[in-house]
Amino acid sequence: MARLSPIRFVRRLVSFYKRANLGTAAKPWRKHMTSSNGNSPEASPAARTVASTQSEMTEIILPNDTNTLGNLLGGRLMHFIDLTGAMAAYRHSRTNVVTAAMDHIDFIRPVHLGDLVTLRSSVNRAFTSSMEVGVKVWAEKTRTGSIVHVASAYLVFVAIDNEGRRVRIPEAIPETADEQRRYEGALRRRENREAEAARRKEAKIATDAEGLATNLVG
Repeated sequence: MARLSPIRFVRRLVSFYKRANLGTAAKPWRKHMTSSNGNSPEASPAARTVASTQSEMTEIILPNDTNTLGNLLGGRLMHFIDLTGAMAAYRHSRTNVVTAAMDHIDFIRPVHLGDLVTLRSSVNRAFTSSMEVGVKVWAEKTRTGSIVHVASAYLVFVAIDNEGRRVRIPEAIPETADEQRRYEGALRRRENREAEAARRKEAKIATDAEGLATNLVG
């Protein structure tokens, strides 16, 4: 039998791993998925409006929240964003939720010691068991009352039951033009995340296969 060259060997390994790992087979957790109200997966949960998920939180920025310049720490703001996003996710799913990703965040301008920070969130779009939540942040000067937009973020939450299994969630219904715009944008962002995840997975498979081929040839 003719011996394969290292290059052809790597190509065959990559092709094999792609078929094994990147196929369209159903994910194992789908077999155990429940609905958020405890019914079977086939029982479609009711839809909820985007407006019904809207949540708000206000914090005053204290010395323990700031850096040496007296500005709000980025990590602290991200914590506030995560909490406010989770409120909207809970209101939509009415079950346990976990943060799966912080898809995008913009720090537009600094927040200062003594400012009041108000965060508002709502579910932009719901999928089978995950949902995208948008969060906007404003800072208010306590002495002048001036308010400025300081940050925006998109987060992804996944609904789970008490055993950690994914559960189906209601559809999110946009009612205004702005809600519809965010609803459509959420799908594009989801597709971009999936494409990037697939690209990284393929790159890892190719790297692992090349390393295996090097070890065999060496």
